[in-house]
Amino acid sequence: MPLAKYVFKPGINKEGTNYSNEGGWFDSDKIRFRKGRPEKIAGWDKNTLSSFEGTCRSLHSYRDQGQTDYVGVGTHLKYYLKQGDNFNNITPIRKTSTNSITFAATNGSSTVVVTDSSHGAVQGDTVTFAQAVSLGGNITADVLNQEYTVNIVLTANTYNIIAKDTSGDTVTANASDSGNGGSGVDGSYEINIGLDVFVKGTGWGSGTWSSGTWGSVSPISASSQLRLWSQDNFGDDLISCIRGGGIFYWDESAGATQRAVAFEDLAGASNPPIIALQIMMSDVDKHIICFGANTIGGSTSDPLLVRWSDKESSIDWTPTSTNQAGGVQLSQGSTIIGALRTRQEILIWTDVGIVSMRFVGEPFIFSFAEVAQGPSLISPNAAVNANNRVYFMDRGGFYSYSGNAQRLACTVLDHIYSDINLGQQFKVFGTSNENNNEVIWFYPSANSMEIDKYVIYNYLENTWSIGTTSDGFTRTAWIEAPSLDFPLAAAKTTGSNTNYLYNQEKGHSNDGEAFTAYIESSDFDLAPDGERFTFISKLIPDVEFRDQQSTSDSVTFTIKGRDYPLQDLSTLQTINVTPASTFENTRARTRQAALRISNSSNNYGWRLGDLRLEIRPDGKR
Repeated sequence: MPLAKYVFKPGINKEGTNYSNEGGWFDSDKIRFRKGRPEKIAGWDKNTLSSFEGTCRSLHSYRDQGQTDYVGVGTHLKYYLKQGDNFNNITPIRKTSTNSITFAATNGSSTVVVTDSSHGAVQGDTVTFAQAVSLGGNITADVLNQEYTVNIVLTANTYNIIAKDTSGDTVTANASDSGNGGSGVDGSYEINIGLDVFVKGTGWGSGTWSSGTWGSVSPISASSQLRLWSQDNFGDDLISCIRGGGIFYWDESAGATQRAVAFEDLAGASNPPIIALQIMMSDVDKHIICFGANTIGGSTSDPLLVRWSDKESSIDWTPTSTNQAGGVQLSQGSTIIGALRTRQEILIWTDVGIVSMRFVGEPFIFSFAEVAQGPSLISPNAAVNANNRVYFMDRGGFYSYSGNAQRLACTVLDHIYSDINLGQQFKVFGTSNENNNEVIWFYPSANSMEIDKYVIYNYLENTWSIGTTSDGFTRTAWIEAPSLDFPLAAAKTTGSNTNYLYNQEKGHSNDGEAFTAYIESSDFDLAPDGERFTFISKLIPDVEFRDQQSTSDSVTFTIKGRDYPLQDLSTLQTINVTPASTFENTRARTRQAALRISNSSNNYGWRLGDLRLEIRPDGKR
């Protein structure tokens, strides 16, 4: 019988049934499409062996005028500035207590009670003590004078810590530990930590039981909400904002180990915002813009208020006739979800549509115009610049914007939205991979509290692919990082707050280990309309091995079959294809078949060409 070429349509299509998508691909993991052909995605390795604490959901990379590369890393526990291989803790200090802290220890216990009036700490906060003296026994001055994590908050004036030595080992008090640590103990408190989970909305259930009247709203503070940072560089300096929390400034001239400080603490500051939802630099005239900021004189976020500083100023926020500081409250919607600086405008997504913010100069400085009603963002980080367009994900689909918002035809739409955890929607984020003409969105599936799946859209070829974050691919932030050698991504380690940054699109391994990639076709009939059973007697593969390491490199072809669409697929034959393979004789009988191509490797990639099969009519024995 003659050989027949089987060429499958590019992209994953799960909008119909497996059988109705005959001639296409139906499932994949760690696969992308390039020039219409599926290939294994590139690998990743650690950017540095140094680690950071907490889940990072914000990265910002820039290069200063002296050609020094910096990366801002915002986690739910800390705020870091990466310079070289080092993560410098520049988390702002919330409170400094001077000569006011005392300690109390109990014989046989490692728990130390700390008394500090109106400390304002929450469980998990970081505090550093200084000027303490020994309690008289094992709890020495060296034990006390270091950084601690607040273990349990007891009252507004007390909390406890677990005593440790300078190597981190637990220290137990003895009967001699009866002092109070001295009369001049100081404490420096970092800003309150945030949550690593998203709390959906406010109201009943969001506060402690009986904390308010029945049906009353319980506001969610920045320390009791998913911690999302926004960042940008103001020249060589770094500005940052906690969503629903404080706004901070890091001054490069003070050095990489200097803490960021609140805007209101900057010398000469005039009515700067003290709270906002997001911060960024303008595209013209170097204005700092805060979205969802407090009004002048206010202390709470106005979720529709946009405020900006005077041009080229981080401290002048008071509008006058002689400067360009100002503000506008948006008229539509109830809150700003997110904003993105594009080539000619800043796009602002509210919960009901999109507003365009454009620089127009004096006297108005910025103009605001509604450009779309309906489409919004599923999360503050779900919009991406790529291909001179903006691509974004909302609660019901994917869109592109280039002057107007257009819905993207998506062949995996139902697959994604029928299996997404909208209760953790603010964890969703998008990123670009411009070398491969891709936009990627990472999201948590319905049964997951953390990101565990992704979808890739190739905007030049209009193809979609899907996958999971298995094999060390869990990502919580990702930036193109043009000043660096590779795209940079933050990973999340299951069950640990110790995490790393990774170089993406590098090599073919999972940080030196193998990772599995596969693609599986939809069912295809071996005879017209599946009328007869058929016999596959030969398979001629066409595979390009990339960065081949040896003749033993292999890709596995699995022929699956079933007689009726509602039956389960069964494996008929498995074939290992190497660079030296020519053809494989097979013995696979079925009415309809599917093909799965997969491998697990750490030092080479692969790309599929055209498959040929030798098929003849046959009976079922």
